[in-house]
Amino acid sequence: MTVTHIPSEMAEFTHWLGGLAARAERAGGWWAVFAERDPDGLGACLEGAELLPWDVVASLLQDVGEDPGPARGLYAAAAGAHDRRPGGAEALAARRALMEEEHRHAGTRIRELDLLLLTHPEPDSAEAARLAHDLAWTRDDLARAAARIADLADRLDRLRAAPAPAAGPDASPPPAPERRRPRGARYAWAADDDATGGPAPAAVPGPPAGGAEPRGARFRGRAADRTAAPAGPGEAAPGDGEAAEAAERAAANAVYALQRLRAQGRTGEAHVLLCEALGGPPARLPALAAALHRAGFGADWATLLWEAASLPPARLAAVAGALADAGRPDDCEQLLRQGLARPVEELAGAVAALVAEGHDREAQALLTAFIRVRTPEEAARLAAVHPALLVPRLGVAARSLSAADDRALRHALRVGGVLGG
Repeated sequence: MTVTHIPSEMAEFTHWLGGLAARAERAGGWWAVFAERDPDGLGACLEGAELLPWDVVASLLQDVGEDPGPARGLYAAAAGAHDRRPGGAEALAARRALMEEEHRHAGTRIRELDLLLLTHPEPDSAEAARLAHDLAWTRDDLARAAARIADLADRLDRLRAAPAPAAGPDASPPPAPERRRPRGARYAWAADDDATGGPAPAAVPGPPAGGAEPRGARFRGRAADRTAAPAGPGEAAPGDGEAAEAAERAAANAVYALQRLRAQGRTGEAHVLLCEALGGPPARLPALAAALHRAGFGADWATLLWEAASLPPARLAAVAGALADAGRPDDCEQLLRQGLARPVEELAGAVAALVAEGHDREAQALLTAFIRVRTPEEAARLAAVHPALLVPRLGVAARSLSAADDRALRHALRVGGVLGG
């Protein structure tokens, strides 16, 4: 008989998880989805044999109305104990590779579904509704895969920096490492000063001898050469000020780091590096787009737009506005189209944010795409969130498509009690 020893941290987390599972099962919501999709995996996590992904824990906490903050420390302790078991690093690497494959598959499927919806001859049909339903779920798969890639990469990093255990009970603990400000392209998207008022992060070092020369404004050489080089589409021209120079420097650093990670096969960390750009100033994203395209990483920019489509409404609007202001209208419209699967309340917030920032054209493009791919009843629910703002704009969007769309919208607005008469 084989006895499996569960670390105390895992046992504590598993006990807590059992209570959460009982409350979540009563609440419905995500619990039923997870139980139907992977009952064996969920059962292994409840027994302490495996660790439930954090995004699943967070979803269950949301269902029962609890703040995820207090559970984070409990989860981190359990993850550390779980990962330190024999073969832990290999298991993490294998799981990350699997998640990267799932992320690629979901991204491909989303592009297929998006194209099918945009070109569907009967946007109000049951088939179109099924496609929209599949698209929403595939977006969730993509977001969860991205979250798990980031979490697994972080756990791997912690496992490889982790100090060796003390030799005996009398051994003195290892000294705590000196806390330094993080450097490199991974942190280039933070503000120029951190909370301690330290200097901006240094640029990553140049390539080793014999290596490929990195591309981008940061590595163009002398100032005269940089002045002579024309800016790409949507890229701020050199000399436009410190903000433009900082954006180009951060973009070039990120692309160089991305090249190195790709060359080493560290695709998960490369994905995390890209996604971290979405947490920085939106005005820096157009320079990153230009740098990625110059370096032959156009597919990575497309992936980044998919990730941006899941941002909170105000952030989504800020990114879309930055792309529009930088002369990248196609990227802006693609981003807005990809965000159409989110709830109508969030879309209303995105439209309001765009209008508040003076991006009426982009707000109208979002609503036009919404009328094209969502049902008139959904348009009525959207209008009901903010009638004064949305009813006239939805009307303009419907009329720009066809008389039939205009009639269907007006009927849905009257039935929904949004439009009188």
